Amino acid sequence: MMQRLRSSDPGFARDFARIVRDRRESDESVARDVQTIIEDVRLRGDEALAEYTEKFDGHVPEDGNWQIPLEDCREAFDALQPELRAALELAAQRIRAYHEAQLPEDRDYTDAIGMRLGARWRAVDGAGLYVPGGRAAYPSSLLMNAIPARVAGVERLVMMTPTPKGEVNPLVLAAAHLAGVDEVWRVGGAQAIAALAHGTKTIKPVDVITGPGNAWVAEAKRQLFGVVGIDMVAGPSEILVIADAKNDPQWIAVDLLSQAEHDPVAQSILITDDAAFADQVADMIGVEIAMLPKAKIAKASWDAYGVIIVVDSLDEAPALANALAAEHVEIATDNPEVLFDQIRHAGSVFLGRVTPEAIGDYIAGPNHVLPTGRRARFSSGLSVLDFMKRTSFIAGTDQALAAIGPAAIALAEAEGLTAHARSIELRLGI
Repeated sequence: MMQRLRSSDPGFARDFARIVRDRRESDESVARDVQTIIEDVRLRGDEALAEYTEKFDGHVPEDGNWQIPLEDCREAFDALQPELRAALELAAQRIRAYHEAQLPEDRDYTDAIGMRLGARWRAVDGAGLYVPGGRAAYPSSLLMNAIPARVAGVERLVMMTPTPKGEVNPLVLAAAHLAGVDEVWRVGGAQAIAALAHGTKTIKPVDVITGPGNAWVAEAKRQLFGVVGIDMVAGPSEILVIADAKNDPQWIAVDLLSQAEHDPVAQSILITDDAAFADQVADMIGVEIAMLPKAKIAKASWDAYGVIIVVDSLDEAPALANALAAEHVEIATDNPEVLFDQIRHAGSVFLGRVTPEAIGDYIAGPNHVLPTGRRARFSSGLSVLDFMKRTSFIAGTDQALAAIGPAAIALAEAEGLTAHARSIELRLGI
């Protein structure tokens, strides 16, 4: 059942530490299975893809063509109801504007000794975008992955999506058209990630792979990091809500369920300073779950991983939030900035009573691809920088080399790297 903790209880530190340690991610058997799939795809390419697609998705294209025509994507977009098309276009516009502001500037300057220094940012050549097609299909995730890549300047966007029984979600195809995806392939799972990384006879490899997926997809990305770049190793969704008793308990209950309905192993946590309010939220969650189409998923998540923490004062909340380093953090108080200033580890923070996490999932602008499993301690949400790399440059002059060359020679000799030292000595005429 859902856990309820009180920070003043003697066993709180022990119980809270157990929640922090809980990973809710793939086990060793998944890692072994994924390793086998990756190696099989690397060695047998398209033949392995066909076998795994038939095994896991129940189909193989009759014509042997794994690629979905871009015309199908355009037709799906044109067929959208006007209201939904306008919503997707608004989301794309806001996501693009936010990420355009992230573009880094090149540096080029000459220092005091006359040495020219700087760095240039350039996009990768190709990016692979994974779009789930199992429990749910998310066109919003495609926009969040594809648009930053385009803004960064990536020339080739390759989308991989599983198509159970050969069916493709038309909303995903419509989003692919809106985002300007170049290739769409009906391949999913760890085998899709392996194909993007190693390439096959029909699918050219990419340089970076991004996008959410199940435990097998996440594990494949983890194992292939280094062969390609990845956005992150993402685990189950999570939300932390910090709320006082001035909130509507129904609002907070639904905010918690907004992540619980994603996955049976998603986690929703409430921190409040009012025990009566905590009771109201808990009661309202029971009411709201019963009305959800995905009630079974949400109930499994809340029962197994839901947590309510009652603190004596919300001043305690930032330290707890920093330990949890949650994917999403809502601060629903009169003056959320006071607590926000103390939050050091969070994927994304939602400030105030009228900023539900769901607004960030779709339309606000910042990316909703965020670190989970406490990885917000050392990583950030997806950005244009995930599709770019920085190349530094140096341009010397006789004067500049004379000024710093002797120090470089001394360091090279101290490290026993004689050719390093000699390459400088020759230019200085030493």
